[in-house]
Amino acid sequence: MKSSVAILFRRLGLFSSLTGFRWSWLPQDAVAALMLVAIAIPGQIATAHLAGMPPQTGLYAFLAGTVAFAAFGANRYISVAADSTIAPIFAGVLVVPAGNDPARYGGLVIALALMVGVILTIIGLLRAGWIADLLSIPVTVGFLGGVAIHIIVGQLPALLGLEIGVGHVLQRLMEIVSRLPQANLHSVSISVFVLSVIVMAGRFSRKIPGSLLGLCVTSVAVWHFGLQYDGVAVLGALSSDLPHIRFPALGAEDIAQMFALSLTIALICMMQTAAVVRSYPSTPGEVEDISRDFKAVGFGNILSALFGAFPVNASPPSTSVVAESGGKSQLAGIFAAIVIVLLILFSGPLFAYVPMPALCSVLVYIGFRIFRLREMIAIARYGGFEIFLVVASIGLVVLLPIETGVMLSVMLSLTHSIYTVARPVCAELVRIPGTTVWWPPEKPEGPAGETERGVVVFAPAAPINFTNVAYIRRQLIAAVHKSGGSQTRVVIIDASAVAAIDYTGVQVLGELIAQLRRHGIKVAIARLSSPQAQDDASRSGLLSVLGERYLFHSVEDAVRDLVSGIAE
Repeated sequence: MKSSVAILFRRLGLFSSLTGFRWSWLPQDAVAALMLVAIAIPGQIATAHLAGMPPQTGLYAFLAGTVAFAAFGANRYISVAADSTIAPIFAGVLVVPAGNDPARYGGLVIALALMVGVILTIIGLLRAGWIADLLSIPVTVGFLGGVAIHIIVGQLPALLGLEIGVGHVLQRLMEIVSRLPQANLHSVSISVFVLSVIVMAGRFSRKIPGSLLGLCVTSVAVWHFGLQYDGVAVLGALSSDLPHIRFPALGAEDIAQMFALSLTIALICMMQTAAVVRSYPSTPGEVEDISRDFKAVGFGNILSALFGAFPVNASPPSTSVVAESGGKSQLAGIFAAIVIVLLILFSGPLFAYVPMPALCSVLVYIGFRIFRLREMIAIARYGGFEIFLVVASIGLVVLLPIETGVMLSVMLSLTHSIYTVARPVCAELVRIPGTTVWWPPEKPEGPAGETERGVVVFAPAAPINFTNVAYIRRQLIAAVHKSGGSQTRVVIIDASAVAAIDYTGVQVLGELIAQLRRHGIKVAIARLSSPQAQDDASRSGLLSVLGERYLFHSVEDAVRDLVSGIAE
């Protein structure tokens, strides 16, 4: 029977993350589950608040993401749950079409989770995990920094016990500063206490659930001293209803309105999931099935929608807790889900005294974690243009509506990647003295390289395609003119960095070869080592235009052959 169930699961592709499970792992998974629950309870409820949804929906989202990933995912450690990175993005967008109707807003959020889930599932089925690589780290760090500012500023009013109206993030920040004297001292004290507990617990040991301890202590204080009557807002009792399957009402107009937003959220989910998978691989050194994990996160979003919750994502802090607590499999998440179900059934009234400033303190701490200052400093120290990508992404997300800023940050990353391909480094190579190696010129203080009279050795450092071939052509012609123009007799293209050549690249290169030859210049290609580039050049007829006589294994071979040919 046991083997029959295992065979059935294997055929259906279910619970593959439990492959190789050992019963000796059960105690470690149980401990990891308790640690996961300790961080999930405050984190999920706080994220539901950030998303503008009822607090219990955060726990529903945790159940949906956990169960779906355990069933369909490949990674043994990943925890999928409500995520504070994406919550402020969709909350800031959907609040406008929802107006002041909570039911309408909830329906839109549920529909969004379903759309995100479908997109991620399709991407996973198409094995298109490479899409996550389109976002550069500087742009990712930048827009996450902007999201962090939205989170922190958005929680400051409740943290200080102030009532601040809606508006632009900078406008709200100015109003908060102007009203600081009106802050509720009880709320401020609770916030400072919870933040201090979280920070100190994290410094002492990551296994101490500082956020849960802070919530418990301050909840007891609210109950004992009646602080809810002194202006301290409280969460209120959680519903004891378990999530039940319901299908969101999704009209054509809703799909059209939320399509761009769902693509943005899906892209962020892919980016974060890929980063978490690479940080916590099931087996170090082995390639992870990221596309399968995307599909699992997609199923998690679909199930979250059916549970009446909101979009979920791979959670870096929850995953780190599972891995660092000694968890060995997805059973840690399943055990945690069982505990959460018991909590919903029997402990809902205990949340009546949870102070909102404490929950907001948890979110503020998460916001500071998302704002990766150390990585920003590292990017700045690295030098170059990329620190401006960080600053620009932060500015876009903070100054513009958050969804517009995030989408423009994504476009900025894509534009940057296209620019680096469209404007590749093109070097004129020189021979290292005493060798047969041709190399880019050393720095001014380094030894001078050797050149051959009348010979230009040109090396484009990128695949040659429609985005860059015109630029490469201009750079090559400029190199010919620089070397003496009419004195140039040989041009050798070092193609060692050319991984591929598309149709446009072939056409322009063929025309360039013909143009140079009309001016009496011999053209050769050396070190065309990429099998893809070799196939492209052969199929397209570029090698026929060039001639087998002018294809060489090394630059030095080409120089010796063609220069001696000139001398003769």
